[in-house]
Amino acid sequence: MNANLLVVEDDPTLRELLAASLRFAGFAVSTTASGAEALQIAASRPPDLVVLDVMLPDLDGFEVLRRLRHGRQDVPVLFLTARDAGEDKVRGLTAGGDDYVTKPFRLEELVARIRAILRRTGGGAREVLVAGDLELDPAARLVIRGGTEISLSPTEFTLLRFLMENADRVLERVRILHHVWRYDFGGDASIVESYISYLRRKVDNREPRLIHTVRGVGYVLRTPR
Repeated sequence: MNANLLVVEDDPTLRELLAASLRFAGFAVSTTASGAEALQIAASRPPDLVVLDVMLPDLDGFEVLRRLRHGRQDVPVLFLTARDAGEDKVRGLTAGGDDYVTKPFRLEELVARIRAILRRTGGGAREVLVAGDLELDPAARLVIRGGTEISLSPTEFTLLRFLMENADRVLERVRILHHVWRYDFGGDASIVESYISYLRRKVDNREPRLIHTVRGVGYVLRTPR
């Protein structure tokens, strides 16, 4: 798997160790100690995945992710940080991070998590998802319905993408919660209902209705016949 990774870590010893270890694991790796430089690299040479520290000398990792998503860059982001508080993990994942690993960590687990993200995202090679007159372009982070562009938050975008990737499949609330919010420690499933409501107001406010509730189970995005 010769995916291109960008490691953003201000500790020079750890940065070089990560780069050497990930190259040994078969990845192409570039590095930086700066959040601002990470944004420049991602804009000019988009990586397949960013390994991102939270505590950086200029912009913190949460702000780097926010600016990536604001710039419609859908590059997968794995946080690797000493910030191990539950609220930090929730903040990072809710903002659109794909995984959150705390230091100290096992290199084997980090590599496995990176590979899992790349398998799920296609390693940067993505296609436009279509359901009737609804289109979602993961690479451009663009949603269009009936020719009109729709602005979504990072979480709304991730939820809609998951529904479209599984079109015509009923998705349980717990499964949606785990995929979109990465809750592996138990979470309030009512947040799923709230975000489905947001999507319906923004994306599904016209006929034919695409997002359907399956009582007692979850939700399904049905493609028009």
